[in-house]
Amino acid sequence: MAGEIVLNVFLLLLGFVLLVKGADFFVDGAAGIAKKLKISTFIIGVTVVALGTSAPELAVTVTDALGGSGELITGNILGSNIINIFLILGLSAVICKLPVEKTTRIIDLPFLIVSSALFVLLGAFDNVFAWWEGLILLILYFAFMAYNIFLAQKQSKIRLEEATATATAFEGNNAAQVSAQSKWQKFKSGYEELKSKVWFLIILTIVGLGMVVGGAQLVVNSSSFIAKDVCNIPEEIVALTVVAFGTSLPELVTSVSAARKGDVGIATGNIIGSNIANILLIGGVGALCTGANGLAFTTEGIISGIVALFAAVLIFASSWGKQKSLTRAAGIILLVCLVAYYVFIFLNLYIFKLY
Repeated sequence: MAGEIVLNVFLLLLGFVLLVKGADFFVDGAAGIAKKLKISTFIIGVTVVALGTSAPELAVTVTDALGGSGELITGNILGSNIINIFLILGLSAVICKLPVEKTTRIIDLPFLIVSSALFVLLGAFDNVFAWWEGLILLILYFAFMAYNIFLAQKQSKIRLEEATATATAFEGNNAAQVSAQSKWQKFKSGYEELKSKVWFLIILTIVGLGMVVGGAQLVVNSSSFIAKDVCNIPEEIVALTVVAFGTSLPELVTSVSAARKGDVGIATGNIIGSNIANILLIGGVGALCTGANGLAFTTEGIISGIVALFAAVLIFASSWGKQKSLTRAAGIILLVCLVAYYVFIFLNLYIFKLY
């Protein structure tokens, strides 16, 4: 038994590594191909990159649904959204004040709130997501994506050219800095050069997707074993904690790194877009993949859904302050809320047992 435990813990960690690096490779490869096809960088961001950072959640969802369980899906979606806001935006805001643009306050955040509320209402209605409810979620997601693409097409060519010039200058500075550095930096420089070749981008995309799918399989199998056979913990709780954190690692790395570099737009946009994708795209796909059985929505899911909705409302309210930003104080409040949420989960699991 001890050997099985060690093996499954190792496989769980390996699965997380494959998920994170696979998503990274997938984004690099797919975004590179899109640029070769002369697609605007904004459209790449709201389509290819958004799908890449949500690939771990999507892969875990499809794998678990087709496996006949589906117990990890709602917990993974809601747990990821809670971690994305409370932990990732909280850390990012502590590192650097995060200004929130007017269009984000007026459109994106309200849409996130409405989507979160709809997800809870549909699930709580009969404690299951039927296939047609999943279809509703998917239609809303593609409508949101179409709206963003429409906005991208309305942007002036001057702004796009300025953004491209800035990115080129930044890459040039990096190349100069690593020119005579360590072997690791030379390796990274060689990797960047290979990314200019279409054949390498295609391989990178395929390998990245394979790593994501394989990592998802390892996470689902090993976390289910640890939950049921070792700790006797409901899969929903494991999904809300361990699996949710693991699949949120791409967003964590991206947003915190962007905040440290002062690129606050990526830090906020990445999380808001990812949360919308989790609810509408991944929730919709999960409901469709479970077929006639539907996607179960338990009491834990309702409570976590309300917490995720509260998190969305909290950042919306914070963004309308005098500074129109998520300040360091707001970041600390978000982190405190995360701690309080997990304290409640474990106290309820082992002491209160309210549900």
